[in-house]
Amino acid sequence: MLQKDSKVGHSSHVVTLDVRPQLLDALSALRDRVAAARFPLPLEGAPRARANRDELLAQLDDYLVPRLREPEAPLLAVVGGSTGAGKSTLVNSLVGRKVSEAGVLRPTTRTPVLVCHPEDHHWFSGLRVLPDLTRVWVPHQDSGDDLHGIAGREQRVLRVETADTLPRGLALLDAPDVDSLVAANRVLAAELICAADIWIMVTTAARYADAVPWHLLRTAKEHRATFVTVLDRVPHQVVSEVSRQYGALLAKAGLGDVPRFTVPELPESAWGGGLLPATAVAPLRAWLVHQAQDPDARETAMTRTAYGVLDSLKSRMPQLAGAAAAQYAASLRLTAAVDAAYDSEYTRVRARLQAGAVLAGDALKRWRSYPLDCSAGELLDALIESLGALLLCAVSAADERVDEVWRREPAAGVPGLTNRDPTLESAEHRIGMAVRRWRRVLEEYVEELVRDLDKNLAPDAEAVTALVATALLGGRRAQAAGEGLAERIGAQGALRLRDRAARLLSEYVDRVLRIERERRLTPLDALDIHAEPQAEIIAALSVLQKER
Repeated sequence: MLQKDSKVGHSSHVVTLDVRPQLLDALSALRDRVAAARFPLPLEGAPRARANRDELLAQLDDYLVPRLREPEAPLLAVVGGSTGAGKSTLVNSLVGRKVSEAGVLRPTTRTPVLVCHPEDHHWFSGLRVLPDLTRVWVPHQDSGDDLHGIAGREQRVLRVETADTLPRGLALLDAPDVDSLVAANRVLAAELICAADIWIMVTTAARYADAVPWHLLRTAKEHRATFVTVLDRVPHQVVSEVSRQYGALLAKAGLGDVPRFTVPELPESAWGGGLLPATAVAPLRAWLVHQAQDPDARETAMTRTAYGVLDSLKSRMPQLAGAAAAQYAASLRLTAAVDAAYDSEYTRVRARLQAGAVLAGDALKRWRSYPLDCSAGELLDALIESLGALLLCAVSAADERVDEVWRREPAAGVPGLTNRDPTLESAEHRIGMAVRRWRRVLEEYVEELVRDLDKNLAPDAEAVTALVATALLGGRRAQAAGEGLAERIGAQGALRLRDRAARLLSEYVDRVLRIERERRLTPLDALDIHAEPQAEIIAALSVLQKER
């Protein structure tokens, strides 16, 4: 709600926005939900969602929250447009002296320049708006080269200038080119436009049909922002014709009621030129001064843009929530592919162990020649190698199946998900370590058991370990190993040892496959995609709507 209060100063009325703390709290909560949203998976709508999130954050942080908290702050008019549109010359001419450098090198405006009345300086010297930009002040006599040196050392800067030729209550901001060759400049330009109470879109007679200015105009219309358009550098011979054509294009786009100003092409318009005559920019200047100083006009400009942003949240937040839901759904599909592949291989490994598949190849050969031509240690070595090979084969098969499914899933196109780091220790090494640890723990069990037996009758611990491992891993082909074990430590002792060794084997097999599954999911888990953002975004929007 808007109220007009009498106040001594540059205007007899100052508009204040009466905003309840609950609304600001709801807006802050919503802002935090937006900031927390992540869209790391390369889904079709992800780039748009990331841009939407960044734009929303810029509008909330740089414009809406500061404006609602301090409605009496000066109106900020941001001058935006494409390369070579003459934004800096226009700003200089509106101010009446050179405050923003236009150069022959492109991109021209490297450091954004904000100009305000000296008595309004405190509103912009702090971090009330554009808190991510470092403030710099450059004396008037410094050269453009010095300023560019500052910009080179610190890319994210805002130069603040004061000029008593501007009325109190109005600030102008000369933004970088929205189509700059430098990506950081394009991002900064978009961010600055989001901080505006009034958008001033500048295009030229030569480029008014280009996509860039029209994208800005359409965005301003969507957000119901207060904005004007300036057709700059129009040759005097074709002023009427170009103005008519541009007006027709605006009308066709539903922008016929947007205030439109034409600035003729003059010698001062050239690169590095001076100021335009005051008469060339007088209509635009008069319109801006009216917006700042007339209470009703100021109220309209401010509330139109502020409420335009607030109203736009109704459609933009659900879009963001939908994109968050799509990310979570895709991460579930990727996770499910890993789980299915590893569950399947786990079942197969259990069946192969049950069938005695480890006792094959060299391990079977060693068992057949034990104990005459093969020692207990050699038999154990062969069994451990065969068990490791079985587990490695299972992990490789699971990973191949995952790769096959993920290749058909666009969401898997994140670097690091499918291309595993070759510098990491290999699965073969990890599985080899695990099965050797199983052997060592089994040997410790047997040594403990043998120590408790009659010292005169105690069998060789290594032989007992080899027999229990063979009986456990060899299936029907290893029946003799079970019998030999019973002869050495008794039927009850053999049964207890086999049960204990079987539980231990199950533990280690489970651990190996769980670790490999987790390693496959680690890059996906690191993306931190959860179900909550979708619900939290919608809930925050709902709270805000109730508070409004």
